[in-house]
Amino acid sequence: MSKLFRDVAGENLCPQGSVVCIGAFDGLHRGHQALVGHARLRARELGVPAVALSFEPLPREYFARGERPARLTLPRAKFEGLRALGMDQVGLLRFGAALSSMSADEFVERILLQRLSAREVWVGPDFRYGQGRGGHIQSLREAGARLGFEAGEIAPVIVDGERVSSSRLREQLAAGDLEGAAEGLGRRYAIDGKVVRGRQLGRRLGFPTANLRLMGKRTALTGIYATWVHGVGDDARASVSSLGTRPTVYGTEPLLEAHLFDFDGDLYGKRLRVEFVAKLRDEEKFDDLPALVRQMNLDAEQARKLLRHDCNPIGASA
Repeated sequence: MSKLFRDVAGENLCPQGSVVCIGAFDGLHRGHQALVGHARLRARELGVPAVALSFEPLPREYFARGERPARLTLPRAKFEGLRALGMDQVGLLRFGAALSSMSADEFVERILLQRLSAREVWVGPDFRYGQGRGGHIQSLREAGARLGFEAGEIAPVIVDGERVSSSRLREQLAAGDLEGAAEGLGRRYAIDGKVVRGRQLGRRLGFPTANLRLMGKRTALTGIYATWVHGVGDDARASVSSLGTRPTVYGTEPLLEAHLFDFDGDLYGKRLRVEFVAKLRDEEKFDDLPALVRQMNLDAEQARKLLRHDCNPIGASA
């Protein structure tokens, strides 16, 4: 069972040593999987724990001015994904003023050595760390030579001639290119969350939905989608889902709403995974509720047709 830690300070978590991989791990795409897999392999060979080290919020969120950048993976799903990839310890360090002002040398000494007793540290391409992003792979190798650990960089993963990256995946998802994103992720894109109570408007309109809040994060995609929902019994459930702010009913908070076909049950409090298969249309504001209902019926019919030909839902956390 993987253990989660959030703080820089505290007891030594790996007194026997560890192999550490560091990254944002937003999306846990094929490049991240290669990095984590290599760290796990080296940890098993050395007989020490494998540690994935990341940050929450992500530095790019913390430093953002105005609208926050889109996220691919919510924090809990990131932890669960890293656990599923075999990490013994997962660090989601609280990123704020204190951590952002920590020098590269202090980052190495306080976190990699004092907290984790790192014997090896592995990073991806273009890795930076410390105040002002002053640390890089060469300074990490030099610190390791001085302090007694090895540092290495994993080669990028290339798909269709392009490097797999979280930025590239955000662009693909924003453009509705779910197939391209799935190539980089190694699975279809999905969002995990716990079902919360809403205004019951969907039920009154004939389309009851399971509502998943997004923890204040901005998602990389919006619109109406044909989806599979996992977590309701043993089989995936065909569904149509809306991801956005619901402008027709003057919504403000981004919400993921999934309408499960031919289902009538209580899902409140359940953790579900919504797997995105195809984009049907952009979110839009309708003149009135009858116009919205007419479009919802068309969306549901289109989603049913698409999913009838999709016999292999491959739900995975994203």
